[in-house]
Amino acid sequence: MQKLVNILLNGLTQGIVIAAFALALVLIFRSTRIINFAQGSQAMFTTYIALTLLNRDFPYWAAFAAALAAGFLIGALLERVVIRPLEGGMELNIVIATLGLYVAIQALAAILFGSDYQSFPSPVGVNGFQVGDTNLALTPTSIFILCTVGVVVVGLTLLFQKTQLGLTMRAAAFDGEVSRILGVKVSHLLTFGWALAGLVGAVAGILVASGQFIYPSYMETLIVFGFIAAVIGGLDSPVGAVVGGVLLGLVNSLVSGYVASGLVTLAAFVLLMVVLLLKPGGLFSSAKTRRV
Repeated sequence: MQKLVNILLNGLTQGIVIAAFALALVLIFRSTRIINFAQGSQAMFTTYIALTLLNRDFPYWAAFAAALAAGFLIGALLERVVIRPLEGGMELNIVIATLGLYVAIQALAAILFGSDYQSFPSPVGVNGFQVGDTNLALTPTSIFILCTVGVVVVGLTLLFQKTQLGLTMRAAAFDGEVSRILGVKVSHLLTFGWALAGLVGAVAGILVASGQFIYPSYMETLIVFGFIAAVIGGLDSPVGAVVGGVLLGLVNSLVSGYVASGLVTLAAFVLLMVVLLLKPGGLFSSAKTRRV
């Protein structure tokens, strides 16, 4: 029983981190219908920015804030400089551009920060709690991760449901041409969407790095799982991203704990195929499927 509880707690923590990254993918897809494959590299780069500041004795929360600001600015810059000129052409061109950015940012990080493993601190403890004689796979870092992602989810929910900016972004994503006719500056909203996704991705990058070692390609596994979680939930659904991330984290943890850790990735893709067979658009997709 103790083993099951620890596996589920570990899976929940993993799933929440996956959900945070999946949210970043969903934010861009909702506004552009494009998957940003460079999202992981962007997050990795901002984590290195935070680590550089920490190594220079900046307070943790100042470095954390700087990483989020960097993620926001990098997202906006990439949309303006790389993505904007490609709009109006084939969507495949933008996808290829994001793949190129993925490689370029990773290479730039290796040049600037080196390829060696570097320890990234956690603002809280990494030792698990103990209840009586039971050691739980729940640490202060896990609680920090859960609370941080909770704040992000609540913030995004309030933004998109309660603010004029969020409602306008949703309308522009639904029908950009109509929004332009009504005087909405859709291009500005797209830039903000990429910037916001960059910020959320930076959060995910720091969370997965907390108490761990980082290197230029440390986000690669999270990129795969984040994409799977986003598709499972429905690529246009923030709620689906969270549900998909948590579900995937639990499945990964159960497979690793009871079967074999080497089968985790296979299990993730099996889960993806099962969900798509039962509901092709994802669990919470707004898209309607039609049988022919």
